[in-house]
Amino acid sequence: MWHVLLAIPRFLLAIPRAIARLWGRSLWLRVTLTTLVLSAVVVTVLGLSLLSRVTSGLLDAKERISVGEASAGLGEAQRILDAADTGPSTPSASRIVDSVVSALAARAGSPSTFDVLLLSSQQTGDAPERGTNLVAESSVPTALRDSIISSGRQSWTYTDIKFLDGRSAPGLIVGAPLVVPTVGPYELYYLFPLGQEQATLDLVRSAVLITGLLLVLLLAVISWIVTRQVVLPVRAAARTASRLADGQLSERMLVRGTDDLATLATTFNAMAASIATQIRQLEELSRVQQRFVSDVSHELRTPLTTIRMAADVVYDDRSQLDAPTERAVELLQNQLDRFEELLADLLEISRFDAGAAVLDDERVDLIPLIERAIRDAEPLAERMRTDIRLVTVEKSCPILCDPRRVHRVMRNLIENAVEHGDLRGVDVSLAQNEDAVAVTVRDFGVGLRPGEAALVFNRFWRADPARARTTGGTGLGLAISLEDARLHGGWLEAWGEPGKGAVFRLTLPKDRAVGFTESPLPLEPPDEFAELPEEPSQVPTQDGADATGEISRVSPAATFVLKSGDRT
Repeated sequence: MWHVLLAIPRFLLAIPRAIARLWGRSLWLRVTLTTLVLSAVVVTVLGLSLLSRVTSGLLDAKERISVGEASAGLGEAQRILDAADTGPSTPSASRIVDSVVSALAARAGSPSTFDVLLLSSQQTGDAPERGTNLVAESSVPTALRDSIISSGRQSWTYTDIKFLDGRSAPGLIVGAPLVVPTVGPYELYYLFPLGQEQATLDLVRSAVLITGLLLVLLLAVISWIVTRQVVLPVRAAARTASRLADGQLSERMLVRGTDDLATLATTFNAMAASIATQIRQLEELSRVQQRFVSDVSHELRTPLTTIRMAADVVYDDRSQLDAPTERAVELLQNQLDRFEELLADLLEISRFDAGAAVLDDERVDLIPLIERAIRDAEPLAERMRTDIRLVTVEKSCPILCDPRRVHRVMRNLIENAVEHGDLRGVDVSLAQNEDAVAVTVRDFGVGLRPGEAALVFNRFWRADPARARTTGGTGLGLAISLEDARLHGGWLEAWGEPGKGAVFRLTLPKDRAVGFTESPLPLEPPDEFAELPEEPSQVPTQDGADATGEISRVSPAATFVLKSGDRT
């Protein structure tokens, strides 16, 4: 029960998000609903304006007719009263009032178009008052009576006409002062019902409402049809572009007619054909280049092996040579080492390009693998006079991987950090969670400029082409490392800021079939580690004791800081 109650708010919150997603994705829906809403607003404004004008016209006409009829009736009542006052005998007040009301009621016709009330202004209780058709005296508003009595002029207002049987109806009341002989001042009221006008207004209102709804729906249908004629070709173009992006270079749009959309389809097809041609040319060029690199790499192995054998013989006997020749032999040996490294990298890249790279998986502990990569980087660290620090809280980190490739990735990252860092050293951090293992390599050198984090893994890319290489690298190390990470189903990412150094993060899944969604270590250093560390003031000693006398596991060029447990 509680699960159902908790799911209701989530469902209600999901409805606006679903509508927003649908609104953002569908041009068809946006145009149709926008047309529908705007049409409804326009029709509503026009309908209200029309109703207002019709109402004003009906009421103005009714007002003119009613005031004219009331004025004529007032004259007739005054004639009757004057005749009664000049006769041989003066009738009673009741007969005079009855005669006036009867005469005026006869003018109303059958059925009556108005009712009459003759009310005494003295309000003494003994003056007779009369009305037609059971019209209640309370129909006349007090404000109207006060206005007529005080001004002595004809006045009118709109109000509800009330009857003694409890009925009521909207109407127009026109009143004027009248003096009845022998009785005193009276007010004569004409009560004109507005039932016919109300029926006319109801008819007009319903007609406007129905017509407006039909017009809005008709505009929505027209908008839907018109938008469909535009959106369908756009959707077809989007589907064709998506298939082209997926590699289906033969996809084309269907061209119908000669209108603007047909021109768009024709132009799109021409563009797709041009792109397909260029892609095929680039693919062919890429295949030629890959085949060339692979063939050259393989063809160079035999002469390089021969040169290496001859050079090794000369190198072994270099002590018997004169100084210039000995130096030339050493340079030859170094360049042969670099040539072999370049050739090995080119062969590895050619394997990735050909899709021939495979993993030789083993269950290994990642910590000794990282320590071996650090030891391999010790000669470079000695020359650069810097430290490499391994920081981890893990006692062991078992993972299924290709140890040769992971070791190569770690060696490339560490040597790259040592080469581009400074005397503040290099931090290598390791962490794991249930799904993945992550290693970050942090240096405190010049860092990376904006946009360079996406370029560092490009082949032969260098941040500063004029900068001399320390290690004599091939420019393929990070590109090969990225391919190794992808082969494992992992990530290899870079972060850097000018003056704050750079961070390279390798994340590998513990189970490639399951994968992972997040890395155990952040790529960007937290704020508390964003500042550069102080340059080391203590020089490690060969026996592993620093200036404080504490043992910190020091090797000649690498410091291992293990936060839990000791490893040998």
